Amino acid sequence: MKKTKLALKLGTTFFRGELVDDELDQGVEGPRRFSYNELASATDNFSDDRALGRGGFGSVYQGFMSNINYEVAVKRVSETSRQGWKEFVSEVRIISRLRHHNLVQLIGWCHGGDELLLVYELMHNGSLDTHLYTSDCVLAWPVRYEIVLGVGSALLYLHQDTKQRVMHRDIKPSNIMLDASFTAKLGDFGLARLINDGRRSHTTGIAGTMGYIDPESLLAGRASVESDVYSFGVVLLEVASGQRPTLIQEDGDVVHLVQWVWDLYGRGSIIDAADERLRGMFDGGEIEHVMVAGLWCAHPDRGMRPSIRQAMNVLRFETPLPSLPARMPVATYGPPTNPLSSGTSVLSSISGR
Repeated sequence: MKKTKLALKLGTTFFRGELVDDELDQGVEGPRRFSYNELASATDNFSDDRALGRGGFGSVYQGFMSNINYEVAVKRVSETSRQGWKEFVSEVRIISRLRHHNLVQLIGWCHGGDELLLVYELMHNGSLDTHLYTSDCVLAWPVRYEIVLGVGSALLYLHQDTKQRVMHRDIKPSNIMLDASFTAKLGDFGLARLINDGRRSHTTGIAGTMGYIDPESLLAGRASVESDVYSFGVVLLEVASGQRPTLIQEDGDVVHLVQWVWDLYGRGSIIDAADERLRGMFDGGEIEHVMVAGLWCAHPDRGMRPSIRQAMNVLRFETPLPSLPARMPVATYGPPTNPLSSGTSVLSSISGR
């Protein structure tokens, strides 16, 4: 009994019946710890009427923190989620050190017993995927263009402008949130990793969502900043075309969005990939730059992809369009790294849409 009391005093806590190190009160700047009762009160005891969405990770609820006079979104991680204690701590510690207007702001967190909760600023216009694929809500092209610039700005900050670079590892429209002014903010850092010692790639296991995962990550078990660039490229094509990453053609064949747009590019008709719901109401130069930059970012060979800064220079018309081959190249990858040597699994953390 004395040992248990001593351990708890030294910064440990119980989580789902196990004693774990409680690192969140050390080295976390900005966000604060909330009590479970505070968050239950803010969300009407996690009422279904306050639910904003549900997924494999759990549920998100709209809440109002009366003590700070602030509307929030409370992410309640389910017990069956792949996000356990270590991922929860990682997400809080990584986001806490980030400050950028195109990142969703973490307000605080709560854990106790079996509960893991994250408190974010409320994004009044929800996620980008809702607007791309809801038939009665067509995002105008100027809004879409600003959204891709915003996401690119967030990635530029994560990859090149922070003291310790960050790989997001799950860039997709459902993780791109829109505030009341439709400003894009990248969220969900549950799979994010810090990049140490100047290394560009890590054997951390496959992570992300099918359709957005770098082919090399799937085959070789390596994640890198170029993996984020690939995902960003798919998002660029998605925003411009209004198509999901996997398309079913008229003959029933399934084709990836990158291949479909690249085929049109090779025929000199990439503009034909533009979202039909825009009815031609877009700037031709802007949409061409977005789609060509998307193909460049999603190049099958990661060595041929641009950095986020290079991609942003194209999107902002600061450098000319890259010259890409007419046919999508086929890359070859090295053999998978033995996961046993690094203690990681190459079959972890894959999710569907």
